[in-house]
Amino acid sequence: MATLIVHHTIRILTLESGEALSGQGREDDIVLQELPDGWWVHFIGEGGAIDSYDTPFASYRQALGTAKAAAEFSAE
Repeated sequence: MATLIVHHTIRILTLESGEALSGQGREDDIVLQELPDGWWVHFIGEGGAIDSYDTPFASYRQALGTAKAAAEFSAE
């Protein structure tokens, strides 16, 4: 089950290890997912469209910091 935090009205979900991205989140959510190559930051858009950064982050802390910065930008 994903962990949820809310930052500047934007939901940030962190998936548990092995949890699939498909079907997670709703429009305007940010989803953090750990894969073998690092932590990915995904953005859920209209109709469930998923956009992601081009490369993963080395740590959860880096991914979360980036997600919080994106949430602040989106909330403006």
